[in-house]
Amino acid sequence: MKLNERSLAFYATCDSPADNSGFLYKRGERHTAYHRRWFVLKGNMLFYFEERDSREPVGVIVLEGCNVELCDAAENYAFAIRFGGTKSRTYVLVAENQAAMESWVKSLSRASFDYMRLVVRELEKQLQEMSQGLAGGCVDSREPPGLWKPKPSGLEESRERLPALPAILPKENGCAVWNNVLGADRLPDTSGCAGHDEEGNPRPPPLPPRRRVSNGEAAAVAQSPSTFCRLHEQYSREVALLRQDWQQRQRGPRP
Repeated sequence: MKLNERSLAFYATCDSPADNSGFLYKRGERHTAYHRRWFVLKGNMLFYFEERDSREPVGVIVLEGCNVELCDAAENYAFAIRFGGTKSRTYVLVAENQAAMESWVKSLSRASFDYMRLVVRELEKQLQEMSQGLAGGCVDSREPPGLWKPKPSGLEESRERLPALPAILPKENGCAVWNNVLGADRLPDTSGCAGHDEEGNPRPPPLPPRRRVSNGEAAAVAQSPSTFCRLHEQYSREVALLRQDWQQRQRGPRP
């Protein structure tokens, strides 16, 4: 790999955020003595300086094709960066304490592009599975088998029990208020036949029965505005037909 020294020096000392930084003791290649160096990790490059305020790095370690592991050494908190190959160099580093050693081993193990490539593939796989699951839920919510089809027996019963609808409803803030209708505070007629109370006042229609749906179907319906529109149109048509049929029954047969 051909590296430009000026570009590396600028990248090492620029204001870009570092993944990790701190003092480590580095063992020399020819001499086994340890030297205290300031290390800065940026991406897959590990720079080390003589001092923290040095303008240029002494060297750089490209963290590709290597393994970071603990090593047996006389010094405590020692770990090594090993590269594959017989002639490859092994870098032995020593941290000042246990927490610093664990932090460096974790950050160095995740610095290579091979590791990031594996992470990206795993995230893409999870995203694809989630997209397929959402697509399947939308298809099921559009055409649920037998969920929104009204039953003939239930339709006939609801027609018989539908009470009278007032011609003009009282409103608050532009919305109809059923509780303000005259006679609404009285007990409902359980016979299911009378549309007016004893004084001749029309009773408000009962609330429509709630349909029970599963959690997955409810989440899919909530996430799809088009599904809500279709359900609204379907219920409105059903209510309009019931109201029209009931009004015809109240008027009686035409002469």
